[in-house]
Amino acid sequence: MREIENKNKIVLFATCLAVFIIIAKLFYMQVINDEYKQTAKRNALYYQTQYPARGLIYDRHKNILVSNQTMYDITVIPREISSFDTLELCKILNVTENFIKQSLTELAKKYKNKGIANYQQTPIVKHISIDAYTKFQEKSYKFPGFYTRAYTARKYATKSAANLLGYITEVDKNDIASDNYYQQGDFIGKNGIEARYENELRGQKGVAIYTRDVLNRIQDRYKSGAEDSMAVAGLDLICTIDSALQNYGEKLMQNKIGSIVAIEPSTGEILALISSPCFDPSLLDEENRVNNYKKLVADSYKPLFNRAIMSSYPPGSVFKVANALIGLQENVLTPDTYYSCAMGYHVGRSVACHSHHSPINMTQSLMMSCNAYYCHVFRSIIDNPEYENIYDSFDKWMEYCMSFGFGRKLDSDLYGEKNGRIPTTTTYDDLHGKNRWKSLSIISLAIGQGETGCTPLQIANFMATIANRGHYYIPHTIKDIDGKGIDAKFTQKRYTMVDTVNYEKVIDGMYMAVNAMGMGNTAGRAYVQGLDICGKTGTAENPHGEDHSTFACFAPRKNPKIAVAVYVENAGFGATWAAPIASLIVEKYISGTITRPYEEERIINANLLNKIKIQ
Repeated sequence: MREIENKNKIVLFATCLAVFIIIAKLFYMQVINDEYKQTAKRNALYYQTQYPARGLIYDRHKNILVSNQTMYDITVIPREISSFDTLELCKILNVTENFIKQSLTELAKKYKNKGIANYQQTPIVKHISIDAYTKFQEKSYKFPGFYTRAYTARKYATKSAANLLGYITEVDKNDIASDNYYQQGDFIGKNGIEARYENELRGQKGVAIYTRDVLNRIQDRYKSGAEDSMAVAGLDLICTIDSALQNYGEKLMQNKIGSIVAIEPSTGEILALISSPCFDPSLLDEENRVNNYKKLVADSYKPLFNRAIMSSYPPGSVFKVANALIGLQENVLTPDTYYSCAMGYHVGRSVACHSHHSPINMTQSLMMSCNAYYCHVFRSIIDNPEYENIYDSFDKWMEYCMSFGFGRKLDSDLYGEKNGRIPTTTTYDDLHGKNRWKSLSIISLAIGQGETGCTPLQIANFMATIANRGHYYIPHTIKDIDGKGIDAKFTQKRYTMVDTVNYEKVIDGMYMAVNAMGMGNTAGRAYVQGLDICGKTGTAENPHGEDHSTFACFAPRKNPKIAVAVYVENAGFGATWAAPIASLIVEKYISGTITRPYEEERIINANLLNKIKIQ
C-alpha cells in the first residue's frame, strides 16, 4: 500500500513539474521574449521605412555644392520569399537568372537561424532605372518578399572640394553596432563634412505600416496611418567655403603635390582648403564609388589623403616669425637688436645662410630671412638667465608655440585633423640623454627644421593670428546650420601668450619681405600693387627629395580679409612657387581679377610631379 502511495506521489510530482515547465515556457514566450510576438506582428503587418532627404550643402554665397537625387533599389525580406517567376523578374530588372539565384543563396546562408533578422529588408539589386522601378511596382504582387526602396543619393554641383566635402556610403557592421539609427542598407557620411555633420545631415527616418492578407499581399494602411511616422529631412548646411576661390586654388595646384589653406582672420572661416592632387567628388557618388575608390586608393600620389590637415611638414623659415614673437615677449629681442651673418651661423653645428648685407636688425632679418639671426634669437630664448635651467626655458618656449596653435589639434570641424609636432624636453632626453643637450644641440628649431612639424591649417591659422594681432578663432567650415547658427566655440577669441603690441613689430618685417623691392626682400614675387600683402617665405628641408616650397601671408595689412598658407612639395624655394600661388589666391579673393596673367599662366601650366619621389 505504501509503495502505491509513493508511486502516486511521484506521478503527481512529475505531472505538476511538467505543468509548471509548460506554464513557465508559455510565460517566457508570451511575456518575456517578444520574438514570437514580433513574428506574428510582422506576418500581419508590413513596415516600410521612409527615408528622409539628406540635408543640402551650400557655399558661403549660397551656391549649391551638394544636392540629392532619387535612387531605387530592390530589397528582399528573406522570411517572406516564396515561389516566383525568376525569368520575369530578371527581365524587369535587367539582371541574369544566375545573379538572382546566387544573391538569394548568399542571403539564405547569412540569415539562417537568425530569427527576427529574417524580417529585415536587404538590398539585392541596386540602382535600378526609373523604368525598371515602374514595371516592378506594377507587378510586385508576383514576387512575394521583394520590395522597392526609394532613397536619396548625393549629386555634386561642383568638381572641386572632394576631400573637404567627403562622401556617403552604405553602413557597415561597425556603424550599425555603434548607432541603432542605422540598419543594413542605410547610408552614412564618410570623411569630410558628410562625416563631421552626419547627425545634422541625415535627418530622421519615418515608417509607413501596412496590413497583409492571408496570402501575404500588402493591403491598406494599418489603423488608417495613425501609427505611421513621417520622415524628417536633414538640416541644410551653409559652408564657409568660397567655391570660386576653391576652384581657382585647385586649378593653380594641378600637376603639383601640396596644399592651400585660406582663412578669413576676423571669423576663422575657412575660405578654401585645397589638397592636391585633387579629384572630382562625383567619382565617389553612389553609382561609381566602389570602382573609383579602388583606383583612388591605388594612386601613388594619394589623392584621398588630405594634406591640408594631415601632413606634418617642417614649417621652415615661416617659423622664424614665431621665434621673433617669443623673443620679443621674453624681452631678449627688440626691433633694434642687431646680429651679424657671415653666410651662416658658425658656432657648434653650423647653419648656412644666403648672402646679404650684415649686420641686420629684426625687421631686416624677416625681410631677408636670415638664418644666422634666428640662431642668435633662439639661443637667447633657451639660454635666458631668467630661467633656472634649460628644461624650464624650453618648456616655456613650447608653451608659446602651443598657444599659437602648433603641436596640437586646433579643435576645428575638419574631419581627420592631425596634431602636427612640437618637441618636448623628453624628445631631447631620448635623443641625447638627460641633461646632455644644450641650445646648440637643438639649433635647427631656430629656423623651423628639426623635430618641428606643422600642418598647412596650423600655418594658415598662425597667419590669421598675426593678422588679428594676437588672437584667432578656431578654423571651421560651416557658417550656418539651417538658420540655427554654429557651435559657440567657433565665435570665441583665442588669445596667445604674446602681447598685441609685439605683433605689429613682426608685421613690419613681413610687409617688407613682400613690398621692399630692391632691398634684399625674399618674397617680391608675391607683390601685388595696392594689396599690402604681409608674408614670409620658407624653404623646408626634405630628407626624401627636393625641399618643399612654402609661403604664408595675410592681406591687406590693415583690416585683413584673408590669411593663406601654401605648401608645394619638392618644389624648391618658397619664393619660386608657393609665394606667387599665395599672392594669386589673395588677389583673386580681394580683387576678383588677376593683374599678372603671365604669372598665373606660369603657375597653372607648371608640372612639378617629376620632382616627386614616391615613397
